[in-house]
Amino acid sequence: MLEREIKAKIESLSPEERRKLLSWLQEIVLEEQKSERKLSIVFDGGSRGNPGAGYGSYALILPGEPPIVKRIDFDGVMTNNEAEYRTLIEALKGAERFLMERKENPRTWSLDVKGDSRLVVNQVLGTWAAREPRLAALRDEVRHLMGRFGSVALSHHPRNKSVEILGH
Repeated sequence: MLEREIKAKIESLSPEERRKLLSWLQEIVLEEQKSERKLSIVFDGGSRGNPGAGYGSYALILPGEPPIVKRIDFDGVMTNNEAEYRTLIEALKGAERFLMERKENPRTWSLDVKGDSRLVVNQVLGTWAAREPRLAALRDEVRHLMGRFGSVALSHHPRNKSVEILGH
């Protein structure tokens, strides 16, 4: 019954009204597709000794699927902040690889990225300056990698949330 009423109403529209309706419906469908195409990342890094041996881990999380957790040991000596940045870089590269392996275009996906490093989050967002040249270079690499996705929301969350998801 409802379907017939809708069809009759659409048939009564002028060609211009039909084009506007179609355009509006396409916008709704595209917006729904965007919201369904969301990948979450949780990252955390550190160093043993600060500076010291760097390590990190990140999780890729799709709704309804178990998280994919990756652990990383970095070569060389670095600070905790450098390890946080390098872990985020690896997480963004890992997300891109993950989507491409699934034959997905990363530009059609939204990322929701969370970490417990206020410094990394605020420097990437531009809220805080990156005065240390090594950190500024890492920040710029993160921003470049983020540009490969449709959109990226980056935010800080409490350390216990990282521990809950990553196990450390």
